[in-house]
Amino acid sequence: MSKKKAIVLIIMDGLGDRPSSKFNGKTPMESAYMPNMNKMARNSISGLMHPFREGVVCGSDTSHLSILGYDPEKYYTGRGPFEALGLGMKVEPGDIAFRANYATREGKTITDRRAGRIEKSTSQLSRGISFKVDDVEIQVASGVEHRAALLMKGSGLSDKVKDTDPHEAGKPYNDPDFVHEEGRKTSYILKNYMERARIILDSHPFNEELKKNGKLQANELLLRGAGMAPRLENFGKKYGMKAGYIIGIPMIKGLAEMIGMERINVEGMTGSVNTNYRGKIKAIADGIEKYEFILVNIKATDVAAHDRDPVLKREVMERIDEAMEPLSALKDRALLVFTGDHSTSSVSGEHTGDPVPIMFYTDGINKRESESFNEKSCGKTGFSLRGQNVMDYALQISERLEKYGA
Repeated sequence: MSKKKAIVLIIMDGLGDRPSSKFNGKTPMESAYMPNMNKMARNSISGLMHPFREGVVCGSDTSHLSILGYDPEKYYTGRGPFEALGLGMKVEPGDIAFRANYATREGKTITDRRAGRIEKSTSQLSRGISFKVDDVEIQVASGVEHRAALLMKGSGLSDKVKDTDPHEAGKPYNDPDFVHEEGRKTSYILKNYMERARIILDSHPFNEELKKNGKLQANELLLRGAGMAPRLENFGKKYGMKAGYIIGIPMIKGLAEMIGMERINVEGMTGSVNTNYRGKIKAIADGIEKYEFILVNIKATDVAAHDRDPVLKREVMERIDEAMEPLSALKDRALLVFTGDHSTSSVSGEHTGDPVPIMFYTDGINKRESESFNEKSCGKTGFSLRGQNVMDYALQISERLEKYGA
């Protein structure tokens, strides 16, 4: 029996988009010069993928769960636990974790939700605002740029509290009020914590230095996505494949760790537009000899779209495509799946419920080719599926799926 092909799932975060006036009504993907992915699209099974259900506006957390075959309605509790795990925090049953942003505050108003996308590490800020409130230990860990996570350890905690993040600049921060009685203690602890944390951040030497240099201060920690860590089946046990991951952003890294995937290190992997694209692709080529499944996340497309910069998103797509060139040579050894986790409009800067392009590229398949790899061309093939079917489809192409029925 021939050796089964490895599966490489490359998820370009926020891949899909909507027409932009800057490109005469085309999307960034349509207007991008992508000879490598377009060539593969002409020799693939291409179409559109709805990350969860048709029309549902997904976050990266719920869409990745869905695409990897874990039903979000069953397993999703909030983004926080994945973010915390991805930053190396020890998340245990009963702990409450939040996704966090260092932001700029004037009075009670949030003037910049990302504090100018801080270039320096904020780890000294995170250490400064990690302390105990009553019987609850609160830890903060820094991520890339403005990103962070907050973890609460103690008895009687709940994720039933409101985000402090107003989700829009120019608005005041919210109080972490409880939305269910079981969240009363957590709300009380967080309110006390935030009062103390703001005093520390306002006078911290890190912020004094930023102010001195004419930069925005990181004097507020915005919290969102509270959740308890779910119990997810180990990926290797679920699918019978040894799995590795190449991921820069903490939240998706945390999900990969939670399901037992092994980290594949790539120098210069940042989770932003300046990431090491070529290094990620080289790691795929090297990794398929060791792993039967590799999950890759490229965050840069989403970053550009959230910044409402379609030109940058097109540029990012072209950088990604340039790095993809060596992958076409792997088609006899691997099934390459290219897609996004959701669509992000570079016009509005928000996620949408639009489907994303998807292609399955390998040799020996019945092609449903697309002229180009973009929303419009892939939509013309007539092939579509939901995120929760992606793994099944990949498994059957690589001859790893068992027969259903007699």
